[in-house]
Amino acid sequence: MESDLPAELVELVPEVREEAVLALLSPAELETLRHLVRSSVPHNTKKAYGKDLVYLEAWARAATGEALPWPPPAGLLVKFVLHHLFDPVERAREPGHGMPAEVEGELRARGALRALPHRPATVERRLAAWKYLTGLRGLPVEAFAEEALRRTLRAGRRADPRPKRKKSARAVDRELLERLTATCSPYSLRGARDRALLELAWASGGRRRSEVARLAVEDLETLPDQEVRDGQGRGQQLTALRVHLGRTKTTIAAEDAGVLVVGRPADSLEAWLRLAGIEGGPIFRSIDRQGRLGERALTPETVNRILKARAQAAGLDPAEISAHGLRSGYLTQACHDNVPLAAAMAQSKHRSVKTAIGYYDQAAVAGSRAARLLE
Repeated sequence: MESDLPAELVELVPEVREEAVLALLSPAELETLRHLVRSSVPHNTKKAYGKDLVYLEAWARAATGEALPWPPPAGLLVKFVLHHLFDPVERAREPGHGMPAEVEGELRARGALRALPHRPATVERRLAAWKYLTGLRGLPVEAFAEEALRRTLRAGRRADPRPKRKKSARAVDRELLERLTATCSPYSLRGARDRALLELAWASGGRRRSEVARLAVEDLETLPDQEVRDGQGRGQQLTALRVHLGRTKTTIAAEDAGVLVVGRPADSLEAWLRLAGIEGGPIFRSIDRQGRLGERALTPETVNRILKARAQAAGLDPAEISAHGLRSGYLTQACHDNVPLAAAMAQSKHRSVKTAIGYYDQAAVAGSRAARLLE
């Protein structure tokens, strides 16, 4: 059956029935989604904003009986937080605590609500989407900076008894990366590709899987070999590449974000390109069961599957490792090796010190001098 939803918007709301989307969103809101498609917002962020807009509209109708207002009043933003962040123990004693039963029932009947209370990160993301979409319409966003909203969010975060979830149960530090790449034969296409992919993703600052998947040969810049001296003063020439990342989650294409890759990961990448005979286009490509190289770039999901397959081959639990573990593992290892935080952030392209520090495992901090100043 052919969809009634505008074609360019279908992929933004894949988990929501299209008839529900058409019923919930006004023509102006559909135009906002079209603007998202045409904007420079990263693809995964567009999808998240699309889903969030549909949920926000469903919640507004259930909670107020009216369509989502633009711009929203501060009181409605506070109501949204109170409905989604609350103490589940208190609600067991007092049913009126948190989201009213009739609102919850309507959202569940629509298939929009899965679990209550939400995690603080989910609520904050939906508020961020609401603010961004308000700004897209050229409307004021001052309500999102109201002190009452900030206080309510703080209280909601404290009421949540659940620990913050990690995107990857295990950080892929250097030792774990070595175990993964040890399963990659440098003499087979698949092994050479996987080794180059894992080492590049990790050494370039823990690149996101979408950033790795879209890399092309044209994004590589060969630099003069870098001379590195060991403790005895002996010099060694190391291969050096600059990887141009284009637009990332924290940078725009105009900034020409790039990172240096020196030594073994650069060698592995060049070895893969030589073995595969790739001179242009996507760097990391599919390989079929017969060992034939494809023309198209890997998808971000395939990057994650490759990592899990290598984890299983190394005797590890694939459920504990995801592509995000490369990112947290890079920063964890930087902490182990006493790399200055500013230098590690320059490579990982984090802009928030708070976020970057959050990736440092407690084990890394415990093993550093920061935990041993009074010995």
